[in-house]
Amino acid sequence: MPRPPATAVPATRPPAAVPATRPLAAAVFTAALAACATGLAALPAAASTGPAAAAPAGSAPSEVLYGFAWADGPSTLRITPAKATPVKQHGIVRYKLTPVPGAKERRIGYAGADFRRITAACDLKETEGVVKLDKKGLGKTRCKEDDLSFVLSLGPAPVRISTGAVPRVHEFIALPTAARTAFGTVKRVNDTTVVFAKGRSRVTLHYTFLDFHRATRRCGDSWLANHVNADRDGLGTKACDTRSFARAVKGARYPVLTKVEYDPVSRQLIQAWEVFGDA
Repeated sequence: MPRPPATAVPATRPPAAVPATRPLAAAVFTAALAACATGLAALPAAASTGPAAAAPAGSAPSEVLYGFAWADGPSTLRITPAKATPVKQHGIVRYKLTPVPGAKERRIGYAGADFRRITAACDLKETEGVVKLDKKGLGKTRCKEDDLSFVLSLGPAPVRISTGAVPRVHEFIALPTAARTAFGTVKRVNDTTVVFAKGRSRVTLHYTFLDFHRATRRCGDSWLANHVNADRDGLGTKACDTRSFARAVKGARYPVLTKVEYDPVSRQLIQAWEVFGDA
C-alpha cells in the first residue's frame, strides 16, 4: 500500500516514531523458513568480497558486496561482506549468506543511490505477500536514497551493493541463519553497537530492538547495582527494553559479563542477559 495522506493514520512509514514491528529482514526470514521446508537446489556462488580496505561509494574501482547493511548516520551504512550463494526453489531465488573469514566491517556512503526494493512499493515495512524480484533474485522496484534510509531504520537489511559514481543497492531475500548464544563481555561502542569478547575472539554486534534481561531490581539501575532478579545460575530475569540496555552499558566503565544471543551473519544482537557472579 502507498504512503497515506497527511491527515490519515499512517499504515506504512510512520513520520517520526521508531517502528515497533519486526524488521523487514526478520519478516522475510519467516517466509523463507516456510518456503525452504523442502529440498533446496544450490546454484553457483555469487560474487563475494574478502577483507579489503574500505572505499567510499563513488570512488574507483567499483566493487560488489553482499551482506546485511546497518544504518550508520545520514546516507551512510555499515556492512560486513559475506559470501552469497543463490538458492532456487519453486522459481524464486534466495541467497544463503555465510561469513567470510577475516572480513572487516565496511562503512559506505549511499548519497544519491539507486535503490531497488523487493516490495511492491517503496514505503512498505513488509512485502505484504507480494515480492518484486528479477531473475537473479534481486529487488526491482525502483526507489531512492531516503527509502533506503527508511529500510535501514527498521533493522539489518540483506543487500547487494554495487559501488561506483552512482551506488546501486538491491534488496534480496536471505535464507535464515541459526542464532548463537555465548557468555563473554560486552563493551559499548555507541548507542546501537557493542563489542562482544570471548577469549581472544571479538565480534562487533549491532542492535535496533533487543530483549534485555536484568539481574537488578529496576530496569534503570546501573550495571549489576544489585542482583535481586538473578536466577540460580546468575542470569537476569527481569524483562527490560533496548533503551535500558543502551543506558546500562553506557554507564559501565569496563567490559561487563554478559550472556548474548546473536545472529553470526547479520551480527544482530537479539538478546542480552546481565550476569551476576561467574556464571
